[in-house]
Amino acid sequence: MPDKTHHTAVVVVPPQECWEPIQAIRRLHDRQVHRWMPHITLLYPFCPASEFDVVVEPLRQACAVVAPFEIALRRFDRFCHGRGRYTLWLAPEPAEVVSRLQSSLQAAVPDCDDVSRYPGGFSPHLSIGQATGDDVAADLQAELQSGRQPLTFVVSQISLIRRSPPSEDVFRVDRSIDLG
Repeated sequence: MPDKTHHTAVVVVPPQECWEPIQAIRRLHDRQVHRWMPHITLLYPFCPASEFDVVVEPLRQACAVVAPFEIALRRFDRFCHGRGRYTLWLAPEPAEVVSRLQSSLQAAVPDCDDVSRYPGGFSPHLSIGQATGDDVAADLQAELQSGRQPLTFVVSQISLIRRSPPSEDVFRVDRSIDLG
């Protein structure tokens, strides 16, 4: 496989009807709200878009053995990147089914293992913003969690997304692959 790029990814995109509660938070707290649609990253960086035709069949085979499943976004959490910098995120539950999907996809394209190489391994999440400062991040997490209604949806497909800078630096769905 050619070199990986940060211009493509394999993700779960929630159904459009679930976007507004997520985007309302992201518009306030996420500097990347205009670049990325709401998503759960499965493989990133990924192969160049010019290679999508080559990798789509192994990904399709990996997806064929995973039945659609329901997840709930009800709990906020955060990653610390050091120096008081945080990413806040919604945790998909049950995380295990998302992890199994990610593992199956990674087995189909083993060079795309970056998200599994973090110290804690792959951590399913839907990013909703950034914060600087331990207290600021903790207060924001508590504020967002307060009164939060769970958002549930069925994951029935994965999406291969891409962006084409410098003319267009926004990720768009190139193609989707059904589960099951």
